[in-house]
Amino acid sequence: MQTRRSLLISTTGAAFAAGVIASLPATALAKAPMIGKQAASFYRMKLGAYEITALSDGTVNLPMAKIYKNITESVAETYLAGHFQSGSAETSVNAFLVNTGDKLVLIDAGTGDLMGPSLGKLVSNIEAAGYKVDQIDDVILTHIHADHSGGLVANGEPVFKNAILHVNYREAEFWLNADAEAKADRVLGPQIDQAERCVGPYVNAKKFGTFADNAAPLPGFGSVLRAGHTPGHSGIILESQGKKIVFWGDVAHGDVLQYDHPEVTVDFDVDQTRAAESRAIAFAEAADQKYLVAGAHHAFPGIGHVRRDETNYDWVPVVYSANY
Repeated sequence: MQTRRSLLISTTGAAFAAGVIASLPATALAKAPMIGKQAASFYRMKLGAYEITALSDGTVNLPMAKIYKNITESVAETYLAGHFQSGSAETSVNAFLVNTGDKLVLIDAGTGDLMGPSLGKLVSNIEAAGYKVDQIDDVILTHIHADHSGGLVANGEPVFKNAILHVNYREAEFWLNADAEAKADRVLGPQIDQAERCVGPYVNAKKFGTFADNAAPLPGFGSVLRAGHTPGHSGIILESQGKKIVFWGDVAHGDVLQYDHPEVTVDFDVDQTRAAESRAIAFAEAADQKYLVAGAHHAFPGIGHVRRDETNYDWVPVVYSANY
């Protein structure tokens, strides 16, 4: 309890301290060099009995108004400016590690060295989160684009040497068994070559498997076909103790514009019409069922909910928690 006597004592002490400080030389004690980099980027949460670790592969600066389709660049730029994302905005690349207690399962594998120095941080963040790549039992890809499969290999060798790689069968067929016409295509050709280089070592090592549409990639994990962005693009489903999360891959690029305009696509959707249709279905289902969603290109850690609002939908990120 604060009394008049204790208040006088503390006030006298403060005055004495102020006098001492005033008599010290005027030196800049707080001066220090700027660090210039972020801390390791991982975020951990529980889903029922399972532990999920969101892992950042980094961020990349992209002019999204130029990348969005089915909307004019000027309209997209005005919309993004209203959400403080005009010009070239930072776009996250996220992956997710699931610890079931029996297995470590990685969902998507980042970019590796394919997309520049601001990305390719997945392995270092796996280690910062307390794991080693050799501990990972399985890797499931939502699809085989470079920002999801580039981190599978380093110097032509598998990064996840003890893991089985799982991909939807349509996805594998499209990228790994492409015909000569597709390989000669100016846009698809380089992507097919990248897919073969990143996935091929797992195929050669007999550590590769495919799963059917809406089927289980491995026991305890489900999938839902969300084709359009790529032919076999799939959400990966995890449920435990009545809780559910769907790892969305590229259902949405960013966490603002497409929520108000699900019809807006991106330049690298293989089938833009179907991509928009899949997004509309995914948004409606997530809003109705209120399950958690993990997005590969939502601001890190990329986990949240979808809700309906007066302009269509809204992305609601999880509230940060130091505990779980």
